[in-house]
Amino acid sequence: IYNSHLSEYGVLGFEYGYSMATPDTLTIWEAQFGDFFNGAQIMIDQFITCSENTWRKMTGLVMLLPHGYEGMGPEHSSGRIERFLQMCADNNIQVANCSTPANMFHILRRQLVREFRKPLVVFTPKKLLRYPTCVSPIEDFTQGGFKEVIDDQTATVEKVNKLVFCSGKLFYDLIERKQKENNETVAIVRIEQLYPLPALQLNQVIEKYKHAKTYIWAQEEPENMGAWSFLLRVFNEVNLKVVARTESATPATGFSKAHEAQQKAIVDKVFSL
Repeated sequence: IYNSHLSEYGVLGFEYGYSMATPDTLTIWEAQFGDFFNGAQIMIDQFITCSENTWRKMTGLVMLLPHGYEGMGPEHSSGRIERFLQMCADNNIQVANCSTPANMFHILRRQLVREFRKPLVVFTPKKLLRYPTCVSPIEDFTQGGFKEVIDDQTATVEKVNKLVFCSGKLFYDLIERKQKENNETVAIVRIEQLYPLPALQLNQVIEKYKHAKTYIWAQEEPENMGAWSFLLRVFNEVNLKVVARTESATPATGFSKAHEAQQKAIVDKVFSL
């Protein structure tokens, strides 16, 4: 594991080569903040995302990119999920935004137990490192495996008329509001793996909540960023509405009060639509 501060391009290139030379080793390149990969964009474009198609090389390299809107400003908020999803095709890479410790454990374990190697990009919200409700029981580690989709365990299926899809730490803001209001008409479903999109699991969730009339994709990122454009293109099973920050030329505001107001507005809109 390398915590990148400087020379991201060269360090990521080293880890890329190391992952191919030692395919039975879990090789992880970790950025201090998600935006640190900006300096390594050439390596990602030219080698990692097209490793199989262009170079006929398989790699199990893992990129950990801290991502999540926490009022830290534009440079320390976004790992640019939208860029990676634009480069996804032909099952070339895996893109995930995990929301539980057990799911993080299982997706890393999956990298080695599989009989093939694919690059893995994991967005890891820093808030969840110490968040009191972001915990997993021991049996979640010792049993089962990675969950591409996590259903709302608090939902009463017959009462749900609004289905909200989200990813990452935003789930905790939404579920806390739901519990505070004792709202039984909303189900909040986490898409833990954004690519390859788990269409089968998502269709099963949609079929389960047969009384739902409103379908929402909620994200922290501005509407022109995040996973929205990708989902709009590939997830056509329902008529999705988006709840996000307004379109912006920068990933996030640098003012904490503005951040808090924007975050609250997202949660408010999810429950008012």
